[in-house]
Amino acid sequence: MKFFTLSTVILVSGLALKAQQPYQGTVGRTLADSKEWWPAPVKPAAGSPNVIWILLDDVGFGATSTFGGVISTPTFDSLANNGLRYTNFHTAAICAPTRAALMTGRNHHAVHMGGFAHYFSSAGFPGYDGRIPSSSGTIAEILKESGYNTFAVGKYGLTPDEDTSDAGPFDRWPSGKGFEHFFGFLGSETDQYKPALVEDNVNIKPDGRHLSEQITDKAISYIARQKKAAPDKPFFLYYAPGATHAPHQVTPEWSDRYKGKFDGGWDVFREQVFANQKKQGIIPANAKLPERNEDIQAWNTLKPDQQKLYARFMEIYAGYLTYTDHEVSRVINYLRSINQLDNTLIFVVLGDNGGSKEGTQEGTVSKAYTPRRNKGLTRDSARLFNEAHISEIGTPASDANYPLGWAQASNTPFKYWKQDANSEGGTRNPLIVFYPKGIKEKGIRTQYGYVSDLLPTTLEFLKIPFPQEIKGVKQDSLHGTSLVYSFENASAPSRHTEQYYYIFGSRAIYKDGWKAGAAHHPDMVELNDYSGSAKQVPAKNFDKDVWELYNLNEDFNERVNLAEKYPEKLAELKQLFEANAKKYNIYPFIDWEDVFRARLINSKKAFSAAAK
Repeated sequence: MKFFTLSTVILVSGLALKAQQPYQGTVGRTLADSKEWWPAPVKPAAGSPNVIWILLDDVGFGATSTFGGVISTPTFDSLANNGLRYTNFHTAAICAPTRAALMTGRNHHAVHMGGFAHYFSSAGFPGYDGRIPSSSGTIAEILKESGYNTFAVGKYGLTPDEDTSDAGPFDRWPSGKGFEHFFGFLGSETDQYKPALVEDNVNIKPDGRHLSEQITDKAISYIARQKKAAPDKPFFLYYAPGATHAPHQVTPEWSDRYKGKFDGGWDVFREQVFANQKKQGIIPANAKLPERNEDIQAWNTLKPDQQKLYARFMEIYAGYLTYTDHEVSRVINYLRSINQLDNTLIFVVLGDNGGSKEGTQEGTVSKAYTPRRNKGLTRDSARLFNEAHISEIGTPASDANYPLGWAQASNTPFKYWKQDANSEGGTRNPLIVFYPKGIKEKGIRTQYGYVSDLLPTTLEFLKIPFPQEIKGVKQDSLHGTSLVYSFENASAPSRHTEQYYYIFGSRAIYKDGWKAGAAHHPDMVELNDYSGSAKQVPAKNFDKDVWELYNLNEDFNERVNLAEKYPEKLAELKQLFEANAKKYNIYPFIDWEDVFRARLINSKKAFSAAAK
């Protein structure tokens, strides 16, 4: 009798089998004295649920009606009302780092995504080169090897720019990271009517319909085909629309629902949302609303034409968010129609960061007519251009993004916004967990969570062990903490007790309810646009950044800075951040203004070649 180790993937009855067991047949000289053997198919446990991860883009904590907002999101409301609302969940403060941590269950610098995978915002260091290593396998790779079919639609955002042509290489496309089918875009943003569209491993032409409609159609078609071929086989769907990242584009059918609804302005909006959040129990009853940021004008001091313009920006955004909720409802309703909804575990992360500050104080109708791209424009001339083109906001002709005041309003009850890793306004995003078949104790959960927690949560709930190897590659340890312990116990103490944050120099460290943070360019209300003319902002000395200290157990929205009162605690947390910086590849600190400027001045030809 001879034994062999099989290293190939064998297809039997349509199931992918990874044979790593010792060969258990008998190989004789002839067939008559031999015994055939095949490894058993890899199958999930009987009754294993389907899994859907939904990740929205640039949605502030207080935008949706699900978490106190005044923008209608009935689908998310329903999922949350029949599941769990996590109010203390966090992201990395910007898209690619959040998505890398989500996909891998590890901290974003540890998987080389300290910035982006784009040419202008990656750097040749282990924490910043934008190339997730094979030793940090994704949720799709793990579930695929565990017998799930795996699909992704929408925004991926983790493929290096130079790899995005039809020539690949494809190992850092979704297909190379465990997804059997992908339909969407590889970059960080795209036009919703003219998207840079990819299907599987091919760049394709868009058909002119809104991207959210197209990705929903694809998601439903993937599920339909799979369930027809293998009704009892579970699937994993990653549904990540471009919404509500700029450009804000949606038909009047949706935006017109909000005509006049924001005429009261962002100050009234914040007060309404804050009151709703208290009523829903989303925030403490004794909470206080932070002051309006000093870079934002009081609404009642704006001229009538400004108010009209800025309200229109928010009408478009609100319609865009409600439309996105509608597209998600199509997936939910399809699952219900085929009797699969009760057997589907759904996670919804309402934003990969806080509301976006990238629309500047005036908002954006066309990127070409903003002070970011056109040095000849002042704030006033940019606003006048926007007022003259107000009818274009939200249409395929615009690159619409709302002004800064709405970013803070959508982040109610927090300060600051996207990119600000030092602030809860940049990093706190709501989480919904839905699975009525297996989650009986519905309601609000306040345990601390971070985006890297979803992978271990999913594996624990499915009773799938974390693999030591994927495709023969030894796997690095996970950094996330499963949230399953909190599903049935609303009062369970948090198990994820320590977490660093770092984006573009802004940084923070959380430990057992205490948080220390430092802004790097606190005077900059938006990141300079690295694909246009970089604003000349001098680099800052990181050692001169001012650290603040908050006790989130008593002051969840960072109103009272305790740095002077508790200098020992601040010093302790700063030391802990330094330990994290060394452990997870946060060093070297980089002032990205210098990187953007160098790329623009010295490497335009290289960028053009990579983009083709």
